[in-house]
Amino acid sequence: MAIRNIRTVGDAVLRKNSKNVEVIDDRTKVLIQDMIDTMYDADGVGLAAPQVGILKKIFVIDIGEGPIVFINPEILETEGSYVDSEGCLSIPGESAEVERPYKVKVKALNENGEEFILEGEELLARAICHENDHLYGTLYIDRALESGE
Repeated sequence: MAIRNIRTVGDAVLRKNSKNVEVIDDRTKVLIQDMIDTMYDADGVGLAAPQVGILKKIFVIDIGEGPIVFINPEILETEGSYVDSEGCLSIPGESAEVERPYKVKVKALNENGEEFILEGEELLARAICHENDHLYGTLYIDRALESGE
């Protein structure tokens, strides 16, 4: 497939709301594969469609257990919270402390249009929340905790 250009902070597309995917066709599947290839090429753990300039509700995550595709994701529940350092492929070379839910339950479609519900903790929960934020024009820097300096 193809490696796509990752949009960086300042690009207006990163601040826009994405639209639901109505049909999962061959073009959608090519986009998903390109997103996975781009995420791996950039050594990331997640990538949302707006980061490659496509305003569709799609993101991919791989925290080391293989890629997971989320289409039209909906966060159903969150539980607890914890603070950890977070970065983003759209804000290269930077990171900040961000508070996120410790546990998250999400409903989405996979690349075959099959609905699934996934519960994730710690890094997976953080990645899901981070990538889901991209679908609504929110970047982690919008949620970053103020430093004590």
